[in-house]
Amino acid sequence: MNSTPRTDSLTTAEAFRLDGARALVTGASRGIGRAVALALADAGADLALSARSEAALKDTADQIAHRGRKAVPVPGDFTEATAAGGVVDEAAAALGGLDVVVHNAGILPTEPDGAPRLAPLQHTTQEDWDRVVTVNLNATAALCRRVHPHLAASTRASLVLMSSVAGAVGTPMMDAYAATKAAQISLARSLATGWAREGIRVNALCPGWTRTDMTSFAAEAAPLSDWLMAHVPLGRWAEPEEAAWAALYLASPAAAFLTGQALLLDGGLSVPDGGLAGIPKPASPFAGV
Repeated sequence: MNSTPRTDSLTTAEAFRLDGARALVTGASRGIGRAVALALADAGADLALSARSEAALKDTADQIAHRGRKAVPVPGDFTEATAAGGVVDEAAAALGGLDVVVHNAGILPTEPDGAPRLAPLQHTTQEDWDRVVTVNLNATAALCRRVHPHLAASTRASLVLMSSVAGAVGTPMMDAYAATKAAQISLARSLATGWAREGIRVNALCPGWTRTDMTSFAAEAAPLSDWLMAHVPLGRWAEPEEAAWAALYLASPAAAFLTGQALLLDGGLSVPDGGLAGIPKPASPFAGV
C-alpha cells in the first residue's frame, strides 16, 4: 500500500508542481493532449508521449526538451488490441516507472476524407460503433489494467481519463462517442474506489466544446458554432490550455484528496438547459436529419 502523501508542508505554488514526476500522456501530438504534455512539463514532470506515429510527436517532444524536461516518444495505434499495453510498458521502462497518466487518446467516427461523421445512430454502421468502442473504451481498459502495477508502486499516483461533457449530457449525432465517454466516467469512479487503498487517485476530466483539430468542423462553421455556443453560458469555446490546466490540477498534490470525480470543464453547458432556460436559442441545424 502506498503511503499517504503529506501536503501540509507545501506552499500553494508547490502544490501545483510535479517536479521529478514520471508522466505518460496519450494522444499527445496535438490539441488537448499536446497542451497537457506541455503543462505537465512546465510543472516539472518528465514525459512519455504517445500518438499513432513518432513523427507526429516530434513537435511536442521538442517543446518539452526546450523546457529542460525529458520527452520520450512512444508511438502506438490504439485500434490494435495490444497497443495500449505496449505503450505503457515502453513508457515505464523509459522513465523508470510511472506516477501520472493522462489518457487523452480518442476518436470520432470519420468519413473517408477524415472528417468527423455526424449522424443519428440509426444512420451509422456497426463498424462505426465498433471502431469508436475499440479506441475509446477497450484501449482505455487495457491501458488502465497495464498501468496499475506502476501506479501502485508510486507515492504520487494519479490517473486522469480524458472523458467529455458528451458523456454527461445528451449528445445526438455523436452517440458512439458519447457512450464511450460516459463509460470512461463510470470506469474512473470504479477504479477510484477499487484502487484508493493503494494510494492511486483516478478522475475523469470532461471538457466541453474546445478548439482542436477534432472540433474544427464545428468551430469553423459559423452557423453551427453559433448554435453550439448559444448553449454554453460562458458563450465561447474553450482553449486546449484550459483543459491542460485542469488536468495538471487533477494530477498534482493540490488534488491529493480528490478521487472518483468527473470534472466538467464546459463553460456551464451541463447545467440543466445550459442554465439559460429563459433565453431563446437558435433552431438546431440537425432538426431535419
